[in-house]
Amino acid sequence: MTINEQNANISKGYDPRSVANLLLDLADAKGLSITNLALQKLLYFSHGLYLVKRKIPLVYGHFVAWQFGPVHPIVYECFKNYVDQNIASRAKKTDIISGLVSEIPSPQETEVLNHIERVLIEYGGMTAGRLVEVSHAKNSPWHFTVSQQGNKHVYGARIENVVIMERFKYHKVSVGDEPRVGEPIEEEPAA
Repeated sequence: MTINEQNANISKGYDPRSVANLLLDLADAKGLSITNLALQKLLYFSHGLYLVKRKIPLVYGHFVAWQFGPVHPIVYECFKNYVDQNIASRAKKTDIISGLVSEIPSPQETEVLNHIERVLIEYGGMTAGRLVEVSHAKNSPWHFTVSQQGNKHVYGARIENVVIMERFKYHKVSVGDEPRVGEPIEEEPAA
């Protein structure tokens, strides 16, 4: 792949599964256990911080507003079978023509690796409940998106990148060891 092809791919964002795999690999190296719910929030914070800093998306696709915060549907599908257990495998891709399953290479760019390391340092030690609490901050992208639904309490609305860029600054981390909202068990789409 040429440098121009790499730059074109980066400007669209990486495959969200490759960044999720990178998060899991780096978390394993740090001795951190990650559930699907925590992975979703770590991926969201990684994407949001990258988007605000670089003005380009870290991952392609979109996040949606589910009950326990932002979720990337592609990554959710890969790890939903873990429910509330620690993730022990990595996302793979399947060739739709041949049916062959293969590994998804993680981003290797130093800037991305350093970025994910920083996210894990800042957020990786938080419980899933704490991550949910931070993702639900008043006026945050998730809160804004859900609020736009009115009194319908409909989850599943797309959280647009422009909303993430404008409202990511509202994420704040509260002080203390325990989340105020409790520990959710698993993220799942609202019925």
